[in-house]
Amino acid sequence: MWARSSGATALCGTETGEAAGTAGEAAEVRAFWERLGLPGLVDVHTHFMPERVLRKVWAYFDAAGPLTGMEWPIAYRREEDERVTLLREFGVRSFTSMLYPHKAGMAAWLNGWAADFAARTPDCVHTATLYPEEGVERYVREAVESGARIFKSHLQVGAYDPGDLLLDAAWGLLAEARIPVVMHCGSGPAPGKYTGPEPVGRLLARHPRLRLIVAHMGMPEYTEFLDLAERHAEVRLDTTMAFTDFSERLSPLPEREKARLADFGDRILLGTDFPNIPYPYAHQLHALERLGLGDDWLRAVCHDNGARLLAGP
Repeated sequence: MWARSSGATALCGTETGEAAGTAGEAAEVRAFWERLGLPGLVDVHTHFMPERVLRKVWAYFDAAGPLTGMEWPIAYRREEDERVTLLREFGVRSFTSMLYPHKAGMAAWLNGWAADFAARTPDCVHTATLYPEEGVERYVREAVESGARIFKSHLQVGAYDPGDLLLDAAWGLLAEARIPVVMHCGSGPAPGKYTGPEPVGRLLARHPRLRLIVAHMGMPEYTEFLDLAERHAEVRLDTTMAFTDFSERLSPLPEREKARLADFGDRILLGTDFPNIPYPYAHQLHALERLGLGDDWLRAVCHDNGARLLAGP
């Protein structure tokens, strides 16, 4: 998650966050994947959570402007049912409810909410989360047994070491079940005590079969997280906010790393951070397209890799 300067330009034909999600934008998104011959999009990094939690997240972004001097308008600040409808209008066939605790005692409750949301929203992949606390192995097992197909871990917000021994059995369980974990482990927008590649490298040394998805391409440590992916066949990366005008101003992809993105074409997955992004959804897709890595790469990233991974082992 990243901040931008107040001089940001309009993107994808919409001039403000409030204007995003119009019928014109839905047509633009659909034209993108239809041109590629895809049946739609698979987005592994979207946020749905209890309304009071989501509104606190939005309040955080609202407060970030006055505190940092940088703006973060929420492009899709809408009611839950409207947000689900928008994704469907965009042609997103599968999406997630990325949610995460910032303290002990929250994760099991969030998992209960997410299970209910997935039950009433068939195109949302059943998502769960975890936190280093007593009982974590029990509620992770319960989530897996109830059908969770992807987990979210947020090292920056949760401020925990992924190598915490309280989590060890849970990581082992997820590795054995081959359930992917989307982890915010890069040091953006500000480094945390346990962000960066080193803690993740130690985790993977202990659990090499863990299906880890590095959120935001690991920015700003693109190189180091691509190095981890080279060493660990089960490491993947999601595109969330990466390569957009918004992020390129603050954490640009090193030019030398662009060729490596092609090398990992089977392990990069579309993620967007919807609804919390400060630009239209379509801009993430065009940011991927302008990398110039070809239609086969785009087809894999925007649909095939995610569909295959979420189908299970």
